[in-house]
Amino acid sequence: MNESTTITILSAMITPVVLILASGSLILTTSQRLSRVIERTRKLTDWIKELANANAGQDSVNDEVLILFQQLSKNARRAKLLQRAMACLYITLSIFVATSISIGVVDISKAKYTWIPVALGIIGALLLFYASILLIKESKIAISAVDQEMDSAIRFVHTKFPSISKP
Repeated sequence: MNESTTITILSAMITPVVLILASGSLILTTSQRLSRVIERTRKLTDWIKELANANAGQDSVNDEVLILFQQLSKNARRAKLLQRAMACLYITLSIFVATSISIGVVDISKAKYTWIPVALGIIGALLLFYASILLIKESKIAISAVDQEMDSAIRFVHTKFPSISKP
């Protein structure tokens, strides 16, 4: 094997590294998002328990508990999507590593199975795309939860402080 062949093989093997880095970055940010959802879920659960124990039966408290429960439900959907996206991203990362290795093995062995790294690369790209779709869905749920929370806060302020004008 001459030097130019070695460089070609190494260059081809390094190409999936960009996608490996992208997958790793998405894994990190998705993990952080999942941690925030878990922490928020714990806070919501504590608030629901506090409201239920403090003033059970009042209409305003029941409304607040309902809103918090809806937030909790959205967080559960978000956590499931994030977990599915994380699993998909880990598989994607593994496939891109396998793509890189298979490029080297196919080139070194002069095998006729050049379709293997191509197939692995395509599968990895499709899984990365699917994980991105899951993350977009999760982001939409997060935004709707924030919108609902802001609407609730505005209604609360207008109920408790009617002199404040509507935005």
